[in-house]
Parts: sequence; C-alpha cells; structure tokens
Amino acid sequence: MSRAAALLLALCLPLLARAQPMGDPAPLQYRDRAEEARFHALAAELRCVQCQNQSLADSNAQIAHDLRREVLNLMRDGRSDAQIKQFLVERYGEFVLYRPRMGGSNLLLWLGPGVLLLAGAVVLVAHVRRRGLALPAPAAEDASQDEREW
Repeated sequence: MSRAAALLLALCLPLLARAQPMGDPAPLQYRDRAEEARFHALAAELRCVQCQNQSLADSNAQIAHDLRREVLNLMRDGRSDAQIKQFLVERYGEFVLYRPRMGGSNLLLWLGPGVLLLAGAVVLVAHVRRRGLALPAPAAEDASQDEREW
C-alpha cells in the first residue's frame, strides 16, 4: 500500500467511526398505557415493507419508523385497527399484513398447502394399495422352510 493510500485511509477512519445508521429521531410518546398496548399489538400485526421478514414493531428500517409514527397518528385521529390496516393495505398492498385476508388473489396461498397435503395422501394411499395387491402372498411352504433353517 502506498503512503498516499495509507494517509487517505487514516483521514477517513474518523469519519467512518462516526457513521451510524439513521435511527428514530425522537421516540414515540404515548398518552397512556392503553394507547401503548394497542399500538404495540397493532404494530406486531403489520409487516415492514422494506425488511419483509420483520414486523413493523421489530424493524429498524427508516420506513418502519415512519410507518410507526403514521400508525400512531391514525390511532390518535380516532381510526379503528381495521381502518388503519385498510389504509396501509390500500397504500402498500396485502403484503403489509402478517395475516392477510382470505380472498380471491391469495386464496391459493391459504388453501394450497392443504390441497397439496390431501393430494399427497391420496397418491400415497393409491401407491400402497397398488403395491399391496401386486405382491404375492407368502406360501405356507416357504414359511416352514424358514423355520427349519433356524
């Protein structure tokens, strides 16, 4: 490594040390414990649209911070949990819900695993029955010969 590169690296290290992920500028303030409990229950049912595998409550993404503020503001505006969920679904789609509604576009997701399991069971039963009929029954002589060998 050349001296110029080492000098440049030494000058950049203090800047990198100060770099931190952008956090929530101000923590949410709740009016009372009931509002806080309702907020946490609702945020746990919503998915972070950026992280995709974390709830809105667990995510540390900037959009999650913004959505948490939005949810709290909607709660304070007097909207019900269902209205808040509907607002977010209209904005981000059914994906934002951890438990999407059972409907036309996602009916296959709800019923698919059961249908596949049932189809697998039918194929397995048919295979076992077909194989059971194809095997010849053991003859009585063969059984007696096996006993004599012991």
